[in-house]
Parts: sequence; structure tokens; C-alpha cells
Amino acid sequence: MKKLSTTEVRNQRRRNRSKRANMAHPERPRLVVYRSNKHIRAQVINDHDGATLASASSMDKDMGKAVEKAESKTDVSTLIGTAVAERALKNKVSKVVFDRNGYPYHGRVKAVADAAREAGLEF
Repeated sequence: MKKLSTTEVRNQRRRNRSKRANMAHPERPRLVVYRSNKHIRAQVINDHDGATLASASSMDKDMGKAVEKAESKTDVSTLIGTAVAERALKNKVSKVVFDRNGYPYHGRVKAVADAAREAGLEF
């Protein structure tokens, strides 16, 4: 078994710390954000059923033209936040808990959260 580096251990600890409080809400699903250097994803997950209720990604084919027109990665994040909120509202989910997945709450992660709030999700 591979020994984890101190950086990986630190990242996992930070990630788990941000998840600990979010998974304790049985009536509210989680809005989870994952970001890489190039792409960003957001999912609304019901942990008690183990089901994904809504998702949006910068790699989705239906988001392709809008992502190409965006000037920056923050603009792409705003598009993803709006899309995941619309899809969640279509599935009758209006209240969620935001899970930043260990990432600092600024930049692209904050853009997703702000766009989802403006589109109608309640955190």
C-alpha cells in the first residue's frame, strides 16, 4: 500500500473537515464543488439515498458553446453554478448545504456558490 505524502494527508484532512458538518443534514442534500486546473464540476447529492439529484460540468456537451464563449474560468464557474441550480430546482430541490470540498472559499468556488444562490438555491 502506498504511503501518503504529507500534502495528501493535509488535503484529505481539510476535505473531511469541511464535509463533517455538511453530511449531518438529513433534510438537505449537499452541493459539492470539484475543481481542477482546467474544469469545474458541481453536483447536488443526497447522502442518505446515495443518489445524485443534479449535476453540471464544464465538460458537458450542452454547456460546450457557453463555456467556449466565456472569457475566464471564473465566468465558466458562474455558468456551472447557474446550471446546477436550475437542474436542482427542476428536481424540486431548493435548500442545499454547500460543500466546498476542502477548497478555499474564493475565486471559482465562490463564483459557483454565488451563481447558485442567485439562480434560486438556498444555502
